[in-house]
Amino acid sequence: MMKAVLVNKDSTLTVGDIEKPSLDEINNVLVKVNYSGLCGSDIPRVFEEGAHFYPIVLGHEFSGVVESVGSNVAKYKAGDKVCCVPLKPCFDCPECQQGLYSLCKNYTFIGSRRQGGNAEYVAIPESTVYKLPEYVNLKQGAFFEPITVSLHGMLLCGGCQDKNVIILGVGTIGLLALQAAKAMGARNVIAIDLNNERLKLAKELGANIVINSGEMSPEEIFNVLNEYRFGQLILETAGVPQTVKLAIKIAGPRAQISLIGTLHKDLSLTYGEFGQILRKELEIKGSWMNYSAPYPGKEWDLAAEFFGKGQIEIEPLIQHCGNVHSYSEEVSSLNGKPMNGKILLSFEEK
Repeated sequence: MMKAVLVNKDSTLTVGDIEKPSLDEINNVLVKVNYSGLCGSDIPRVFEEGAHFYPIVLGHEFSGVVESVGSNVAKYKAGDKVCCVPLKPCFDCPECQQGLYSLCKNYTFIGSRRQGGNAEYVAIPESTVYKLPEYVNLKQGAFFEPITVSLHGMLLCGGCQDKNVIILGVGTIGLLALQAAKAMGARNVIAIDLNNERLKLAKELGANIVINSGEMSPEEIFNVLNEYRFGQLILETAGVPQTVKLAIKIAGPRAQISLIGTLHKDLSLTYGEFGQILRKELEIKGSWMNYSAPYPGKEWDLAAEFFGKGQIEIEPLIQHCGNVHSYSEEVSSLNGKPMNGKILLSFEEK
């Protein structure tokens, strides 16, 4: 038996003893979990009956050490430090054949459609395992999945080299994107948010300019950005209609807009707002998940590179790191609201 955090249909979290998974498939890897992060996408699964089944063990942002491997696994061995690549594409559909793994329609997903990493052990397919370099620690490994989400959106727009990168929303994804943009050679990085504490942290992490969008009109923000109006890459990471509309309003000529945040409310554009897309000749790119060819993609190798060079700080992004009991209490206290920082489950904490 092993400890796990179970999410129930009534939005409660319980710490329970469940059966330790066995390697009943020859291509599976058994991982002893060290850290598992709460993703913003997990919040509806907890509080809005958004999971595929209940009770469920969530957790797709996790790292750990390989305990054992199936008889058909050659790439990994016991003792390897790894993190989870939670999407398992089918590899057979037309999208997968084109290397568009994020767009696979026949996928399964660790921590959503099958048991995740909020347990002491998890058995996952070999293809959903990423070996961490020796210079990356396990806590950093739990941040590979969220940082690759931002990296995917940047790479779809050709990267950040010599661009004025504007980040709308500096939660965990936005703050990771900020640091990644600098590592990728951005000319300037501008952070925009409503929360002054987050903006202060963004400044400490290297933002050239921070702007509180609650204290300035879109027209005023546009004017502030005037000297940075060319070569803009705008990353929308907040996932709310207001920031998508703001991106269009503050964009400079031929700006790129990468839509990374997931909306949970309807977005309506006026004809004038739509007209700005045309008149500014904006390039709007949708970004879904974090995978490319060869699987799992350049995103994951870049994450390893940036951590190895000390270009990504994670400690200031962590709101809470605790054992199964304190983690459950911290998540429950959200009551459906967004996190202020990353909430981590640690099996190193007693």
